[in-house]
Amino acid sequence: ARCTSAQFRRTQFGHRVAQRAMAGQSPPIYLDYNGTTPIAKEVCEAMSTMMYTHWGNPSSSHYYGVQAKRALETARRQVAALIGAEAGEIIFMSNGTETINHTLKGLYELEGTSRDHIITQASEHVAVLETCKALERHGCKVTLLPVDGQGFVSPDAVEAAITPRTLCISIMHSNNETGTLQPIAEIVKRARKQSNHIYVHCDASQSMGKLPVNVGDLGVDMLTMAGHKLYAPKGIGALYVRQTVPELPQYLSGGGQEGGRRASTENVVHSVALGKACEIALRDLAKSQTHMQNMRDRLEQQIRDNLGEQGEFMRLNGPRDSRLPNTLNVSFHRVEANTLLSEIQDEVAASAGAACHSDSVEVSHVLEAMGVPVDWAMGTCRFTVGRETTEAEIDKAAKIISAAVSRLLPSTGATDNQAPPEMAEGTVKLTRFTHGMGCACKLRPQLLEQVLAKVRAAGGSLIDPNVIAGLGASNEDACVYKLSDDLAVVGTLDFFTPIVDDPASFGAVAAANALSDVYAMGAKPIFALNIVGFPSNRLSPDVLAQILRGGQDKCMEAGVPILGGHTVEDLEPKYGLAVIGVVHPDKFWRNNTVRAGDKLVLTKPIGTGVLSTAMKRGALAPASCDALVANFVGLNKIGAECAEKSGGVHAATDVTGFGLLGHLCEMMTPANATEAAFSAVLRATAVPLLPEARELALDDQCVPGGTLDNLKMADAAGVSFAADVPRELRVMMADAQTSGGLLLSIDPGVADALIVSLHSAGLTTSAIIGEVRSRENSTSPVVLVER
Repeated sequence: ARCTSAQFRRTQFGHRVAQRAMAGQSPPIYLDYNGTTPIAKEVCEAMSTMMYTHWGNPSSSHYYGVQAKRALETARRQVAALIGAEAGEIIFMSNGTETINHTLKGLYELEGTSRDHIITQASEHVAVLETCKALERHGCKVTLLPVDGQGFVSPDAVEAAITPRTLCISIMHSNNETGTLQPIAEIVKRARKQSNHIYVHCDASQSMGKLPVNVGDLGVDMLTMAGHKLYAPKGIGALYVRQTVPELPQYLSGGGQEGGRRASTENVVHSVALGKACEIALRDLAKSQTHMQNMRDRLEQQIRDNLGEQGEFMRLNGPRDSRLPNTLNVSFHRVEANTLLSEIQDEVAASAGAACHSDSVEVSHVLEAMGVPVDWAMGTCRFTVGRETTEAEIDKAAKIISAAVSRLLPSTGATDNQAPPEMAEGTVKLTRFTHGMGCACKLRPQLLEQVLAKVRAAGGSLIDPNVIAGLGASNEDACVYKLSDDLAVVGTLDFFTPIVDDPASFGAVAAANALSDVYAMGAKPIFALNIVGFPSNRLSPDVLAQILRGGQDKCMEAGVPILGGHTVEDLEPKYGLAVIGVVHPDKFWRNNTVRAGDKLVLTKPIGTGVLSTAMKRGALAPASCDALVANFVGLNKIGAECAEKSGGVHAATDVTGFGLLGHLCEMMTPANATEAAFSAVLRATAVPLLPEARELALDDQCVPGGTLDNLKMADAAGVSFAADVPRELRVMMADAQTSGGLLLSIDPGVADALIVSLHSAGLTTSAIIGEVRSRENSTSPVVLVER
């Protein structure tokens, strides 16, 4: 039976905890309290009482219902006390996002015909921004105010944006990324100057328990709270609604719970948890605020001190004073934040403010709104401390962070002779030293096609009739150059960043992947050359030796000598091969010479992109890790030999970074406009998958960016999915592969015999996954994916 995505993630988290415990490792230092907080012990105890003793339905009139109702109302009073409200002004909801939707959509439904204008800011939480976008689609007018370089919105700008049709102003109390505290009370004063009452909503989720928040002092009409930011569990939130606000339409239709304001049986356990968390927050507020500010400032100072002269390459984002006491948002100049956090993730857990891709830097909307330059924004990290953070943790984290930053800063001459950190053999985890992995790090196919189109259009002065495959001739896996009537040389080059942690295994995977391009041409590789990028100040030379040994061993298995190579200094480790092979000029396999009626055969299972991402996150079971690595290092030599003996290969390619769908679309593209057009039918459930790949594809955090790019490219290339193909299988068909199997277009008369041959040779997952057909017209799908 298949498990749900949530069950699967819990299982994999258990594997990770067990692995660390067995290795005697401590969990990483947690510096992501703005992301979520652990549940406080006292909160857990209160929840336990409700689960095992007072578990009744609060709407019931008997004893069990009365006890639950009493506990619920006690929790309501506790929440109200924290923000200086009346208990009747508190509505329990499922999370902060629901409170925002309920407020903004409810107000618009209530008064949208007469007032249809909402004001917010560019750096607002995405829950507000997306709700505003949804309302815009229904005719609402939204003003998005700019913020200054420290993230403040101007009360003058708010006032200037008000019109007679302004319904609501929604500005967060504190920013979740930078901690910037907005002038809410002043904004309310400006709103109150208007003749019509303009409602003011404030998302205060990040501020609760970190500094005083009083609705009387702020003057807001509605205020959002989220339990998991306050040492309560996820799945509970609360909305403060001032008594003077008209009753909003119910966001959910159903019963009359929460005084008729929110339908659905109350989540008493979590509501009680939120109440207890608020009680603790109020009780310990002064102590917690001082402690968190001390820890935050200690962390910043120690990172700066440890960096020394390199401290000039660190900057604070947001104000120094008017911010949350626990939040440190800093940028390191031209350092990739994801690479930094990946390197230290076994020791420190924090969040990045930007994602660097092969062709762009995706900056958070908050940093973009503040105008942080890209060279700084790309290196933005958010470190947030909590009530339990200790000085020892801060001191250790500061050393780890600053040491990694120092190694990653672009060379200025000051650290050129810096020694790499000492690493015991078997402890290095290569995937921690790169922001992406394997063939998933290829340029986006959309971008590559644009570049290649320009190269082809430019042409060149050298036109050699002996070039029978390569750039400008066809989009093949390797180039082919004719030397004589019976001999042609085949050449290819492939390298990438680590996709596995073990250096020797990485070398083997990269070698197997590079050799595959030659096998996919039906050729025999005869020698290879190494290509290496290596961060000598981040990794020991012994690591490079292990990588090269792994590549050499794999090439020896293939009977291919490595005769030399080239190395360069790089910020990330990279390894691969230039491979030279030979083939008869009339007998090599092209990738786009399919024939109608051909069967499509795949020699290896897919799923390496999803599984390798899960492995890097520590969410892959040991047995699945072993299966993944075995799939990576398996040579396509056997598959190619079996296919050649079958005598029925019409076209071939190997499945790598562009995924099964991307490479299949290439196979359906004729070499020129005069040739017949073909289409493919792909049966998703017939495609062999690696263990647990389908379940992991349900988890967005295990799906690499390259896979999502492939899925978009497939849609643009003419791929159509049958309605009953589930989302996770669509993802798998586009999954960016590394060292994938051969995809063969085979004469139907020999296809079954080929499968028997492949299985006998040990490739037991090889399968017929579809067929080639003549394409009916230019509007019919290039590839139709059936279930």
